[in-house]
Amino acid sequence: MDEAASQGEALIEATGIDLALGGRVILQAAAARVNDGEIVTLIGPNGAGKTIFVRVLLGLVKPDGGGVFRRPGIRIGYMPQRLSLEPSLPLTVDRFLALAARRGGTRQRRAAVLAEVGAGGIMDAPMQVISGGELQRVMLARALLRDPDLLVLDEPVQGVDVGGQADLYRLIGRIRAERGCGVFLVSHDLHLVMAATDRVVCLNQHVCCAGSPEAVIRDPAYAALFGEPAAEALALYRHRHDHRHEADGSIVPLPEDGEQAPAESRRHG
Repeated sequence: MDEAASQGEALIEATGIDLALGGRVILQAAAARVNDGEIVTLIGPNGAGKTIFVRVLLGLVKPDGGGVFRRPGIRIGYMPQRLSLEPSLPLTVDRFLALAARRGGTRQRRAAVLAEVGAGGIMDAPMQVISGGELQRVMLARALLRDPDLLVLDEPVQGVDVGGQADLYRLIGRIRAERGCGVFLVSHDLHLVMAATDRVVCLNQHVCCAGSPEAVIRDPAYAALFGEPAAEALALYRHRHDHRHEADGSIVPLPEDGEQAPAESRRHG
C-alpha cells in the first residue's frame, strides 16, 4: 500500500481513501489519524464502511485511491469485531492466547496480561464457556500481548451488557494512560464513546465531521446523520459528565468549568 508523508506525532494516518467493491462505492476520500497516546473513535451508521476502513488502515485491504502512513516499526494490536471458534475444539483461554499471539511468550506473561484486563481468574477455562464480557477481555489481552504502540479495536464492547461496556471503556482508558499507546476504536455506542475519547471521526462512506466530541456533537452533519434528538441527548450527556471513574469504579469529581484538570483526569474524561 502507498504511504503518505508523516506529520507531527502520527502513529498512523489515512488520507483520501477511495474504495469500491463489486461496483458499489464503499469509501470516498475517507481519512483518519491517531497520534501518540490519543484515543480516536470512529462512529457511523450500519453500512457506513467502518470495519472495511479499519482493514484498509491495517493493510488488509488495498484501496483504489489514497494512502496510509504507518510509523516505521510500529506495533499494532488488533481486536476484531467477531471471533469464530469450533465448538468441539478443546481450547482453554491460555492455549488460545499462546496459539493466537506470536508474542504470546510464557504462561507467566499471559497470566500477567489477563490480570491487566481483569480476566486473571479464567486462564484455564474453556473458551466456549466464558461470558461475552470475558471473551472481549481475552481478545483485548491477545492484542496487548503484542506490546502495541497502537491498539485498533473494532466494536470492543459487542455482546456486553451496559454496565460491562462502561467498565471496558474505563479499562481501555486506563491501558492508554499506563502504556502510553494510541487507540483507534470503532463503536456505535455513542453515549459511552463521547465521554471516553479524545477525538471522534464520523464516517458515512466519507468523513461527515471530525474533531473533539463537543465539536462533533454541535456539527450539523452529525445531527443530519443521527437526528436532532440524538444530538441533543448526547450534548446534554456530555455537558453533565462532571466526573471520572477510577479502576475500582469509584467516582472522582472533575474541576469546575474554567479550572485546569489534572493530566490523569483529562485522560479519563
